[in-house]
Amino acid sequence: MRFSLVVPTLNRVDDVRILLQSLVEQTFADFEVLLVDQNDDDRLGPIVEIFTPRLNLTRLRSTVRNSSHARNVGLPLCRGELIAFPDDDCIYPADTLARVDQAFKDNPNLAMLTGPAMSPEGRLGSGRWERRSGAITMQTIWTSVIAFNLFISASWLHRVGKFDETLGVNAKFGSGEETDLVIRIIRAGGVGYYDFSLHVIHPDKALTEISLRRAFAYGTGLGYVLRKHNVHPKTTLNFLIRPVGGIVVSLLKGNVLALSYYWETLRGRVAGLLISTEK
Repeated sequence: MRFSLVVPTLNRVDDVRILLQSLVEQTFADFEVLLVDQNDDDRLGPIVEIFTPRLNLTRLRSTVRNSSHARNVGLPLCRGELIAFPDDDCIYPADTLARVDQAFKDNPNLAMLTGPAMSPEGRLGSGRWERRSGAITMQTIWTSVIAFNLFISASWLHRVGKFDETLGVNAKFGSGEETDLVIRIIRAGGVGYYDFSLHVIHPDKALTEISLRRAFAYGTGLGYVLRKHNVHPKTTLNFLIRPVGGIVVSLLKGNVLALSYYWETLRGRVAGLLISTEK
């Protein structure tokens, strides 16, 4: 088996169907899908029934609503040489797995491959992105890694361990689980590469009341990862300056929603930085 795709899902139906259809349409067929269902009902039952004959699909159930925990539920069952973690609302372009397969064949020493997010409208989305392909380093990791466009050698995952379940959606700290994992791989000697042309489609994170409610939790995740890995003070300072700049600009423009978003982001990052990482 070449690929194992671990998909945590909660509270979505149509998006899951669209994702699975994009996997049916892949030009590379040697993969399995482990769908980790965190719903407390059977809303995905009809979809699983439709796609099981068309995909190598296994549905797992988890009573814990935590994205990192869900991925960790799937990991021990993965049979693939390469493991990926699509979000339940993303879309793989038809050549995605074929391109990733070739990249790992071209560079057998590669531990992981990433690319940016692309909005359905064709714009770069879901954060700031490096504009050039290149090695993933402690300087570029912050603008070259996102969970749903991350492909990792199974051997490296076995070496560094699972996701930190205190990080991620519905966890103590609301983000940063993929960054934490990639940092662990880099510091263990793993080679990572960011391919600017390797796009995975994902809804853009527009500034809404929903994103405002998530800003503090996402901020704590980043702050905690910065502290956990003793990231260089200059990098940490940059992550505090950016939301301060956003606050100032939003204040000058009279944009209350943006002002609140940047304030919650800053507050969250500071809170994450101040939390002890000692076990």
